[in-house]
Amino acid sequence: MSMSMLNKRLEGRDEEILDPRIPIIDAHHHLHVYDRPVVSYMMDEFLEDAGAGHNVVASVYVELSSMFRQDGPEHLKPLGEVEFANGVAAASASGRYGKCRVAAAIVGNADLRHGARVGELLDRCMNAAPDRFRGIRQVTLEHTDDSYDRYLTNPPPKRVMQSPGFREGFRELAARGLTFDAAVFHHQLDAICALAGDFGETTIVLNHMGLAMAMELSAADRVGVFLDWKKRLGQVAKFPNVVCKVGGLGMPSWGFGFEVEPRVLGYRDLASAWQPYVETAIELFGASRCLMESNYPADARSAGYVPLWNALKYIVRSCTDAEKADLFHGTAGRVYRIDLESLSP
Repeated sequence: MSMSMLNKRLEGRDEEILDPRIPIIDAHHHLHVYDRPVVSYMMDEFLEDAGAGHNVVASVYVELSSMFRQDGPEHLKPLGEVEFANGVAAASASGRYGKCRVAAAIVGNADLRHGARVGELLDRCMNAAPDRFRGIRQVTLEHTDDSYDRYLTNPPPKRVMQSPGFREGFRELAARGLTFDAAVFHHQLDAICALAGDFGETTIVLNHMGLAMAMELSAADRVGVFLDWKKRLGQVAKFPNVVCKVGGLGMPSWGFGFEVEPRVLGYRDLASAWQPYVETAIELFGASRCLMESNYPADARSAGYVPLWNALKYIVRSCTDAEKADLFHGTAGRVYRIDLESLSP
């Protein structure tokens, strides 16, 4: 991971904030220290972004397979990341660092290939962060071309969802009322349909709208990918237990090329490219099943935090006030059990 991951983070800070009053729960971000070279994106950096103009009142911390315990059984090592995130959340909840409640909900990591043993980890996580732990994510991004792995902090192993223990481990979530954040490419969405159908009692949160893999393709080929992505996303949307995170469009897989664009990108630049995808996701799932995310700092490769949220707001400017409330905070509050009223100073 290199400095380029944060190369556009501060761009667009001088933009006028669109719809500045609407509360935002940033439904997906990470905190991490990257090496090669050392680049920090921790609570201070996130609060600097969240306080740059948009009304970000809370956030959902999502695992990045970091801060794991170094000792103990392998299936329990992810407990360390939940403990870390809960410590950040406790510091933020003190009110000493501003109004935004960082990590008001926590999505930890679990390797479901461990099967029923995952239940022990989930119980430990719930005990470690009883007010905030809401579920787990296991990244299962898989593509025939491994070139995308260079953009991943911890490239996942292959065929995770097809492993013998995965579904046994997945079954442990429902008994505890926990969610599953799914990170897949669009050509893997059939597997999400299968999970959603077989585990209807578990809420599946589709990350980044089911990342379309169109990296380094021609414009014509990208159109084909868009149509395939839309068709597959429509199949997933038929399952009522699946909700969709709208964002992650700064990831290189979409093929926009903004990560290598030398000029400063404003929100209209971003919105022009992102609009067909955002509108498609909202049309398929409905605002009440969509939640907006920054996916920071990963999306800082392509967009500053301020123009990123401006672009999302601009794209949905024709939505009703009720729809905007769902998109920017309502759905996230319901899915991750974050009570906005309780966050008021």
